[in-house]
Amino acid sequence: MKTKFAKKQEVEHKWYVVDAKDEVLGRMACRIATYLRGKHKPIFTPNVDTGDFVIVVNADRVRVTGKKLTDKMYYRHSGYIGSIKETALKDRMKDEPEKVITDAVWGMLPKNRLGRQMIKKLKVYRGAEHGHAAQKPEIIQITK
Repeated sequence: MKTKFAKKQEVEHKWYVVDAKDEVLGRMACRIATYLRGKHKPIFTPNVDTGDFVIVVNADRVRVTGKKLTDKMYYRHSGYIGSIKETALKDRMKDEPEKVITDAVWGMLPKNRLGRQMIKKLKVYRGAEHGHAAQKPEIIQITK
């Protein structure tokens, strides 16, 4: 029996929709990263992008557990001395909830060219509408 390795031309990319309303951020991000990498498929190959497109709606209604809303901080630095900025998750959810989900998923993908290609297949929207109805996406249930 031989192992089948997927080639870039053979892979069929499907579209999925995730409703983030009342979902826990980390659990949802883990499931999304699995679909973006293609680990849910039998033809998964680590060095080929076998993953699918994922659309996340209701990004502003995602929830977190514990005291993460006030305790979790996001840091950015311009490179100049003393210019580090920090933002609490609570403020970031108010301003840019799409970026919160994108950053959580990015933390679970490989940090290389392939990972950068995979994260581009993630589409996150604040509200319930998305512009990808023509792709006929299937719905994924995160909680079991």
